[in-house]
Amino acid sequence: MHADKVKVVEVGPRDGLQNEKSLIPTETKVALIDQLTDAGFPNIEVASFVSPKWVPQMADGAQVMAAIRRRPGTIYSALTPNMKGLEGALAAGADEVVIFGAASEAFSQKNINCSIAESMARFEPVAAAAKAKGVRLRASVSCALGCPYQGEVPIDAVVDVVRRMRELGCDEIDIADTIGVGTPDKVKAVMLAAATEFPLAQLSGHFHDTYGHALANVEASLEAGIRIFHASVAGLGGCPYAKGATGNVATEALLQRLASLGMQTGVDLDKVIAAAGLISGAIGKPVLQ
Repeated sequence: MHADKVKVVEVGPRDGLQNEKSLIPTETKVALIDQLTDAGFPNIEVASFVSPKWVPQMADGAQVMAAIRRRPGTIYSALTPNMKGLEGALAAGADEVVIFGAASEAFSQKNINCSIAESMARFEPVAAAAKAKGVRLRASVSCALGCPYQGEVPIDAVVDVVRRMRELGCDEIDIADTIGVGTPDKVKAVMLAAATEFPLAQLSGHFHDTYGHALANVEASLEAGIRIFHASVAGLGGCPYAKGATGNVATEALLQRLASLGMQTGVDLDKVIAAAGLISGAIGKPVLQ
């Protein structure tokens, strides 16, 4: 990847919508994803194959993936926490499956009721099956910059989880500031430390904007050599564990900041703004200015 080229992964259809309380019609999700496809994203996270008991908003993942208009060259990703989820994602034609583990023991126990080591063991068959099918495997390290339960997360803990995910055969690993408490200096230190265990070119930044630090954290990551970032159209989402969390950094804001820094994304900002208007209207939220 060129030094001035950045890959933006659009996560709004999955990460952004999953916490919405009112069920969003399948056709609305499909329309959103189709608009994002037209905007030129190289990678869109579109579904989550988890138990509908826990995440009812994502229960229609297979129907969404069957109905979207796919663009050759675009990677359509799905979250798969276990073998059942993987089987559903593969049947639906996912180009990439995503697993997730926390860098915080406290968060791991609260979120998925097991230790970090146990969560990695659960992912071993998922990772092996995905690789056997020739499907891309991405992993997300949640709470890499801080935890709502234990507070500070040691950098060594992040590096350890990155190493474990590398050993699972991951193609890309996301360093996620799940509750938005990261600051530029800490972000840069974490990214450089993670790069001791995994190629810098395959690490990505996933920043929530809870305290308004997301764009500054993106710039710190760029300085560290990161060239992949996640964003959510219209700033959708939020973390149920952080009071006032405002979701992932808004894709529109990220694209504008990257352009101001001379970075090329290949994504059409005007089309993203139109997609933001579509989904904001559908869920009754004001469009970000």
